Amino acid sequence: MKVLHVITGLGIGGAEQQLRLLLGKLPTDSAVVTLTNPGAVARGITADGFPVTDLGIRGNRDLGALPRLTRLIRDGRYDLVHTHLYRACVYGRLAARLAGVRTVVATEHSLGAGQIEGRPLTVGARALYLGSERLGTATVAVSTTVAHRLRRWGVHRDRIHVVPNGIDVPRFAHDETARQKARAELGLPVDAFVVGGVGRLSAGKRFDTLVRAVAALPAARLLLVGEGPERDRLRSLAAELGAADRVLLHGACEDPPPKPGSGGDTGPDLPSLLAAMDLLVSTSGDEAFGLAVVEGLAAGLPVLYVTCPALTDLPADAAPGARRISGTATDLVAELTTFQKQFTAGGGSHRLPVPPAARHYDISRSAEQLMSVYDHALRRNGGAPQRPVRRPATPEE
Repeated sequence: MKVLHVITGLGIGGAEQQLRLLLGKLPTDSAVVTLTNPGAVARGITADGFPVTDLGIRGNRDLGALPRLTRLIRDGRYDLVHTHLYRACVYGRLAARLAGVRTVVATEHSLGAGQIEGRPLTVGARALYLGSERLGTATVAVSTTVAHRLRRWGVHRDRIHVVPNGIDVPRFAHDETARQKARAELGLPVDAFVVGGVGRLSAGKRFDTLVRAVAALPAARLLLVGEGPERDRLRSLAAELGAADRVLLHGACEDPPPKPGSGGDTGPDLPSLLAAMDLLVSTSGDEAFGLAVVEGLAAGLPVLYVTCPALTDLPADAAPGARRISGTATDLVAELTTFQKQFTAGGGSHRLPVPPAARHYDISRSAEQLMSVYDHALRRNGGAPQRPVRRPATPEE
């Protein structure tokens, strides 16, 4: 099966890194087109052996990109086009149809309750999304929560399939040597109580609340892994609160890590950064999945979270080490104080067993589910599936 993946950009981000992880698990002949920003993840995908083409789009209204993408799809003679992220879905669905490819699958990675890909939802954005969605064959939601949001938007139930995000669970197994090495490289004391946060440094992630809470605990440290427009504001806030020396803004982390010799970052990888933490906190109040929470659980960390559809979709006992919190600064200070006391009384960090929730979201399982969507979509359009077809999951399942 020849599949072309079309994505808006390939800088370091959740959807981008999820695509790279999936490519290595899908039994397809795959290629990738990025509309813009062929960044670190593009280099990683290329190093993995998959061709990446940069379309060089100049903006949302660069209509000249449409015929270029159409020609590329037509010349590649693809069986299926799979689009990722809003702008790529709009351009990719239309280009695939113009190129004569009838089977088009799109993954909705970032539809929140009030935003899409970090931008406020508008009537115009919804109308354009729904108009282009009808040009496709199937829409993949990364959680049941997102599937319900798509239905409320107006996407027909029969077109929605749930394929959750996935992680390479064994990679996140706690390694004490990696913990010590990462702390040494980051300048974190061996015996320090380190609170962690992972995600894009944007206003919606509410990392400022986490900075304020850690600043209120004189002996605590904060390790934030991510990049984004709030970086300078968070740094300034830490300084205003007298905690500049206890708040470490590490920057984005490519995961999976770059291959040796590919020119990528050689610092600690994400499992090592999680190993350096004692507690993971997700302060975001609007998520499509909550990948960082699942990664933290796979690393054996206790987790506090405000919202996490990945856990909401599972039985309550699937993640005993995770607890939902209100997310207010007062509540967070109280929670962190409790964990810090336990840390001190217990003589340091203790890892939890990997819970069923983390194993449920193994990337191999996600790839298998996505292949079922591909086969179902091809059969629906009269194409030949590559193997016996299993009906893909619906939102209700």
